[in-house]
Amino acid sequence: MLMCVFLPLSTVLVICGSPANVRQIMLAAAELKMDSGDYAFFNVEIFTGTSSNFKPWYNESDTDERNEMAKKAYQSVLMVTARSPSSDRYRNFSTQVKKIAREEFEYSAYEDDTVNAYVAGFFEGLLVYAAALNTTLKENGSIRDGRHIIKNMWNRTFGSDVVPPWFSSNISIDGNGDRKADYTLLDMNPESGIFEPVATYHGERESLELTGNISWPGGSPPKDRPRCGFDNSLCPEPTGPWSIVAGLLALLVVAMGGASVFIYRHYKLEADLASMTWRVSWEDVEIIDNNKHGKCGSRISVGKISVNTIGSMDSMVENRQVFIRTGRYKGVTVAIKKLNKDRVDLARPMLIQLKRMKDLQYEHLVRFIGVCVDPKPYCAFFTEYCPKGSLQDLLENDDVQLDSMFKMSLMHDIVKGMAFLHSSELRTHGNLKSSNCVVDSRFVLKLTDFGLHSLREREGQSPDHHVYWKRKLWTAPEILRHPDPPAEGTQKADVYSFAVIVHEIIYRMGAFYVKNEAMSAQQIVENVKNGGTPPFRPSTEDEVAEEEVMQMMKKCWAEEHMERPDFQQLKTIIRRLNKDNESGNILDNLLSRMEQYANNLEALVQERTADYLEEKRRCEELLYQLLPRSVASQLIQGKGMVAETFDCVTIYFSDIVGFTALSAQSTPMEVVTLLNDLYTKFDDIIEEFDVYKVETIGDAYMVVSGLPVRNGTTHTREIARMSLALLEAVKTFKIRHRPEDSLKLRIGLHTGPCVAGVVGLKMPRYCLFGDTVNTASRMESNGLPLRIHVSHYTQKLLAEHYPSFELEHRGEVDMKGKGKMQTYWLNGEHTSGA
Repeated sequence: MLMCVFLPLSTVLVICGSPANVRQIMLAAAELKMDSGDYAFFNVEIFTGTSSNFKPWYNESDTDERNEMAKKAYQSVLMVTARSPSSDRYRNFSTQVKKIAREEFEYSAYEDDTVNAYVAGFFEGLLVYAAALNTTLKENGSIRDGRHIIKNMWNRTFGSDVVPPWFSSNISIDGNGDRKADYTLLDMNPESGIFEPVATYHGERESLELTGNISWPGGSPPKDRPRCGFDNSLCPEPTGPWSIVAGLLALLVVAMGGASVFIYRHYKLEADLASMTWRVSWEDVEIIDNNKHGKCGSRISVGKISVNTIGSMDSMVENRQVFIRTGRYKGVTVAIKKLNKDRVDLARPMLIQLKRMKDLQYEHLVRFIGVCVDPKPYCAFFTEYCPKGSLQDLLENDDVQLDSMFKMSLMHDIVKGMAFLHSSELRTHGNLKSSNCVVDSRFVLKLTDFGLHSLREREGQSPDHHVYWKRKLWTAPEILRHPDPPAEGTQKADVYSFAVIVHEIIYRMGAFYVKNEAMSAQQIVENVKNGGTPPFRPSTEDEVAEEEVMQMMKKCWAEEHMERPDFQQLKTIIRRLNKDNESGNILDNLLSRMEQYANNLEALVQERTADYLEEKRRCEELLYQLLPRSVASQLIQGKGMVAETFDCVTIYFSDIVGFTALSAQSTPMEVVTLLNDLYTKFDDIIEEFDVYKVETIGDAYMVVSGLPVRNGTTHTREIARMSLALLEAVKTFKIRHRPEDSLKLRIGLHTGPCVAGVVGLKMPRYCLFGDTVNTASRMESNGLPLRIHVSHYTQKLLAEHYPSFELEHRGEVDMKGKGKMQTYWLNGEHTSGA
């Protein structure tokens, strides 16, 4: 900058480094004889150039000989440093700064010298900001409006109302926000070895003031070219003819070698292009039908599309997942992506692109298998298939638990893949999004859908389609604003896309999640495109990740693309953040990922097993309600049920007298409520007895004891006691819709043999067959309201084995199909009964 005014650039070297490194450079220059006056060295000294006893060439731990050698070399060095005020006021300021540094921070490096001008610069910067802020507030601006404050700071000169009294000049800020600073040029006094000021540059006036003479080693500034040239070719050593011949022969050999390499590489490239190793024949591909073969089909989602029968996106009726097609090629499962082209133009540029794609190999990039260039519909891409699905699928699957280490590993994989891609011949990705980040069987994340942009024509490019806007959620604002954006994108735009993916990974709320806002993809894209202060970005109020990760993400989606870091920088940041979990050993990293994946699967299996066992228990309980427990248990175990004969059981039948008339005077809902109330009460009562409820048909209620588990003769006692309990319950039962009416139950009992078995496969029923069932039904139909009608066989067993029951002889009753039968009334049971 400054040096160009009075020095030729051809022999000028500019150095900026620590004093120790600069001293080593000058010692090396002395060994190369560059300190004779042919070269001038300018050292940009920031911090120590203001010392009153500045001898950068001297090192007390070095030998006297090397110190003298360094002193001689430093005669060719001119120091450029910020000008420090020399007034008494500044020295007082310096004294106060040193006092604060010593007492509050225990820092005493300034004890022997005045404080560096850069320290005062920070203080002056605060004053300038305060002045600009005051001006903004006077103009009714906001303290939060940074642009307004900067406007009042740039292109402005601050005078005595702002500048400290120790500074001899104003503070001027140019249109780029840079300060027009003052600089001092220092030259070494040959006698004392101390660097002293010889010139001052005034930034505000843009003028140079000479305050001393420069001591050039050769007596004058260096020439445009050293005396012997930069390579000493102007001072050749005397050589003989053989030396000239040897040099020519060496030059000839080198030229022939270079030409040979060039020719070999040229022909090898042509051979590779002609071989077309990327070409795939459709006949060699075995297509896998994903719909019919779910286990072999793809799990990689290529996104969600919304389909509407009327074509309007305002009333979407379907949201379905689209999965990539797969096939088998040379024994390997590959992903197939059809090209929307009738044919592929295999011109030389396209052949070169295809070769580059085929040669691109990296662990975090999906391997490019090839392209089928057969006519439509066989024109398609073939790439490596990653069976674990896309990152988008992974993040939307709530069953997969991702801890901070796992999330950081996913980010690291993306960064490593993008850093490699940006350093390759492809240079950019251009379509980075979560659905283009896929996970292989080892749970390693890989990038796909890059390169060959001229072949990747997107479907649904009309703005009327939802997918058109959904794909732009990862697009950088400068690309959205570009009237004709490049298909391959830019590297800085890829960094922005990475930031949106990081937000997806952290929050797991989908692409471009905006809290408490129901915004369509088109609205989001338009807001990003329009910019604003601050620019529109996903919500970050709930910080669910480390602060450093959040800061990295925000830098990556900065509105000004030049402020975004590149992927090489991001590699360093991610490696630092993930240092506790990222080993340099590939096997360790793989085992760590697989362990985390196994833990996720183990937790998922346990959860699914618990759900399965709970559902199994519920199903069994329901089956036990439909069938006897012993019968249901055999069916659950897969054993076939054969009808079984029981020698002696007791069957109970009952119905409601006058139910038909009551139903005619009630609504169907009232009838259902009545029966449900009554039989729910009955069901609670029979739980106390060794009986099995066979069925209810309308108002009829059928119960049996003695099957499917035989219980000797106690079946008569259980049914008798149950009948008495049900009769007492019905006497106190209240009808909801007719509380003034009461129900009259008619009960019939009969004992005898029967056959029982399960009938049917759908809605199976446990049914009873035999004359005993018919006789019990006749006993009920020939009984009286609120009485228990008992057959002679039942009465005989009760009288012989359970004499506590009170039985009253009714006499002969003529029953349809049975003739005359002796029957009895069951009136109760003595309290002393067994």
